[in-house]
Amino acid sequence: MADDDPFKVENSEGLTDADWVEINRLKRAYEAGGQKALSKAFAELAKDPVQYVRVVGAFFPNDVREAIKDEMAEQGMSKDDLRELIRKLESPARDQ
Repeated sequence: MADDDPFKVENSEGLTDADWVEINRLKRAYEAGGQKALSKAFAELAKDPVQYVRVVGAFFPNDVREAIKDEMAEQGMSKDDLRELIRKLESPARDQ
């Protein structure tokens, strides 16, 4: 039997309570107003790009991962570059 839930969360890893609130808001918007209301809710969510990526990534983890990889490659950024950036951003020396 096929799963007909268009809001099935494929990967909940890293979702915050606020992300779950947004996921439920998207579901309610769609149930109340269909595709037009869902598009409006996504537009509102997109005002916070980090949360948008987490929420959309919960529904489509592989697609989001590939899109990020593609964009990094287009910008000339490797995985090692990203790891170095993360290390720099997490470094305590940054706070001094």
